Amino acid sequence: MASPSRTQSHAEPDAARETTFSARVLVVEDDPILRETLTYNLQRERMQVLCAENAEEAIRMFQQQNPDLVVLDVMLPGRSGFELCRLIREHSQTPILFLTARTSEEDKLRGFDLGADDYLVKPFSMVELIARIRSLLRRTQPATPTILRFGDVEIDLKAHRVFKGGEPLTLTPKEYALLVLLVRNPGKVFTRDQLLDNIWGVDTYVSPRTVDVHIRWLRSKIEPDPDHPRYIQTVRGVGYRFEG
Repeated sequence: MASPSRTQSHAEPDAARETTFSARVLVVEDDPILRETLTYNLQRERMQVLCAENAEEAIRMFQQQNPDLVVLDVMLPGRSGFELCRLIREHSQTPILFLTARTSEEDKLRGFDLGADDYLVKPFSMVELIARIRSLLRRTQPATPTILRFGDVEIDLKAHRVFKGGEPLTLTPKEYALLVLLVRNPGKVFTRDQLLDNIWGVDTYVSPRTVDVHIRWLRSKIEPDPDHPRYIQTVRGVGYRFEG
């Protein structure tokens, strides 16, 4: 699903918007109202949400985006959620949480037999759904390091501080968030739009050129030679990537 369009806003995002997404969740649901509700609530929890309306679309998105977790409706047009679960389990152990109106014991057992990790019956509490998603993610995601290092630069994630050659660096919140996102994803190319969505938020209008300005400022602080960057590299016509 395409990223929600940005609306004009002059308000500075709150502190939560300064962090990167905690997880990428694929929601497979054919009901547009429920799909929109799930997207809104998961995004509020700093999760990146991918949406699919049917199994075929979900398979393509799963292969392309490699989500951290799948929220899957059983009753889908065409192939059922059970069939989609089976296909995912042939190649991946990504956590799968079923959402369904079907309450029979047989259906639940079938879902678990196919490899589902959890099962929530509609109607459900959004608070409970989010709690279950977080529980599944905690079981499957590796522990996050608290110190990131490259060259003579050290990022202390707990203290929210950056050092270069042992000396503290002064970074703006946006510069810090950009640096952490790039360093946590070495080799991954981020488009300007992806960086805007992660750092400034999907609901805030910011020119893509703003990314270039912040990257230039960041390079001036962390690169040995900002005019010939070693760490934050430009991918022409696309965006930026970090090379540690």
